[in-house]
Amino acid sequence: MLGVLGDLVEDIVVWADGPLRHGTDSGARVFRRRGGSAANVACFAAGQYPVRFLGCVGADPVGDGVVAELGGHGVDVRVQRHGRTGSIVVLIDPDGERTMLPDRGAAKLLERAPDEWLAGLTHLHVPAYSFDGEPVGRTAVDALARVRQAGGTTSVDASSTGMLEQFGRERFLALLVGLAPTFVFANRSESAFLGLLVDGLPGPERARLGATTVVTKSGAEPTTVDVPGEDLFTVPVPPVAEVRDLTGAGDAFAAGFLAGFLRNGDLRLAAGLGHRSAARVLGSPGASLGGGGGGCGGGC
Repeated sequence: MLGVLGDLVEDIVVWADGPLRHGTDSGARVFRRRGGSAANVACFAAGQYPVRFLGCVGADPVGDGVVAELGGHGVDVRVQRHGRTGSIVVLIDPDGERTMLPDRGAAKLLERAPDEWLAGLTHLHVPAYSFDGEPVGRTAVDALARVRQAGGTTSVDASSTGMLEQFGRERFLALLVGLAPTFVFANRSESAFLGLLVDGLPGPERARLGATTVVTKSGAEPTTVDVPGEDLFTVPVPPVAEVRDLTGAGDAFAAGFLAGFLRNGDLRLAAGLGHRSAARVLGSPGASLGGGGGGCGGGC
């Protein structure tokens, strides 16, 4: 079973009709969605591989709603309930680029995962957001170590250049060295910021991660997979008809990649599944798949 630890929140997604006009009204369409990077990965993976979500939400109606929504897609949801459920305002410009205003609330309050939450996990995935704040940061490090000790594989997503800048580049690199995850996922700017892949070549910090495979996404350009001891290889991204909202695309990629890896171990096929999963998100509001009711799930 795939485990995903981290945020489960409410997304308030704002599709701007045009450039924001500061100090006055700007036309927009507003959507409310279940969100959170970790919850997105779990939801997108649910139709492809058995998955369990681990997190914390508030003991409030919003928490009730996001837990029910995630569980409705076939995710085994394990949550602690205290504090106030987090919310993220996601501003989407007409080109699909996003600006996020996060208030993670109870997501930061996750305490040590009970043994039964980790039982049966063969892989644990953690977005970097979960290292930003306590006690969730300690909880994430502890859970990754316990899954590795039990013989499982692990992965970390770099999540956001802004978050990495706030967290500290060297601090995050040192964290990755200590965690020694099986995979690190990053987009091109995150990978360059961390010195892992620069201009298509291994960056100055790449060797510090040792046996970790670094997967760098580059939007519509090919994804680069850097497996230790092997030549870099790239996997092309199929054309996408419409890009309206990038929210959740990286999470959908991670879900497809990990489902493919856990099913057959072939990293090229895994990256291809990641691309197909991500493509289905790009035309829908927030972290939701197109072609239906705006939810997650479905094979890729």
